Amino acid sequence: MAEYSANPYDIQNNNLTLADLYQKWTAAYFPTLESESSTRTITSAWRYCHTIYNMRARDLRARHIKGIMENGYIISSRGKNAGQKVLASPGTKARIKSIFNLMLDYALEYELIDKNYARTFDLSNDIIKEKDAATRGHIIFSDMEMQVLWDNVDSLCFVDWILIQCYMGWRPQELARLEIKDVDIDRQYIIGGMKTAAGKARTVPIHPRIKDLVQRNYDKAIGLKSRYLFNDPLAVKGGMHITYDKYAGRFTKVMDVLKFCEDHRPHNPRKTFITMAKKAEVDEYVIKRLIGHRINDITERTYTERDIEWLRSELEKIP
Repeated sequence: MAEYSANPYDIQNNNLTLADLYQKWTAAYFPTLESESSTRTITSAWRYCHTIYNMRARDLRARHIKGIMENGYIISSRGKNAGQKVLASPGTKARIKSIFNLMLDYALEYELIDKNYARTFDLSNDIIKEKDAATRGHIIFSDMEMQVLWDNVDSLCFVDWILIQCYMGWRPQELARLEIKDVDIDRQYIIGGMKTAAGKARTVPIHPRIKDLVQRNYDKAIGLKSRYLFNDPLAVKGGMHITYDKYAGRFTKVMDVLKFCEDHRPHNPRKTFITMAKKAEVDEYVIKRLIGHRINDITERTYTERDIEWLRSELEKIP
């Protein structure tokens, strides 16, 4: 009673669980994020916190957050670790800390708790060093791997998506969001992109090498009456159109079947595109326009008009 008199609070909030708090916070926070991948990063890390979902938010202390970072786990549902307990990676530990920082800031603002214990400690040097050591760069497909992809494009599902990405430079989430209306089959280009001002609504010509692959997916989408360019009618969850997660899963399966390097990730085709373009001496400004990177030169960015044929002629330097 003395504690309540000193700091009265809504009796309902007294029993608010962390799961309840997470729902309140994400309902307000997720709409402020620019991409689905940002939302997915949070929901993926939150899964590791399931052992404290039912804890009262007011009872949470720094030791509980540290415990989850060190011992939180999920049960893997696929891959070589299927059915096994998987502990949080260094990157996931850092994201868990960030989630509690922001979620408890929200709770403090709305007087659901009286202290943000996530802000009372920093990431340990061990986690920071572990995270840095675990960070992997993107690796390109070798010439031999590219040939293997072409050799299997008609016999293995989803190889065509990877090749299209290799010759157009889309980010995985950009590829997944392309719609039929974005494709100009007659003039052979696609408009798409996201993430940055330079990356949004950019025009990318279709390289002649992948013309038939784009046409194949376009015709398939029309036949399926889908608004999206890339579809898997056999998809079990979430409809047939492709999301980042669906693409990543199919990408990994292709890598496994073809016995490619296990470090290949869905962003690697984008780096492969950039590398092929530079090797072919494609104009640097063209590369930046095609991949959606900011052009710092104000004359080129603001005062120079570039048409689709200029982009196409440079792109087709790639053999």
